[in-house]
Amino acid sequence: ICQLAFLGQVVTRGGIHLPGDIDYSGDSFDSFPNGIAAIIGPDSIPTAGLVQIIAFIGWLECAFMRDVSGT
Repeated sequence: ICQLAFLGQVVTRGGIHLPGDIDYSGDSFDSFPNGIAAIIGPDSIPTAGLVQIIAFIGWLECAFMRDVSGT
């Protein structure tokens, strides 16, 4: 997970962002800042978006990322 986070930082700071809009109000992926400023700050991701991200990660942890004994 740390390697993916590092790679995400390198790619977004290099100016590569996903195309299109992140929501129906027209905010594009590159309209949000990089790094910690995406979480806290004047142009940060809305709280509802952060809750959705954390809920999705929690669902992945509970549903798919389980320890399987004997492997």
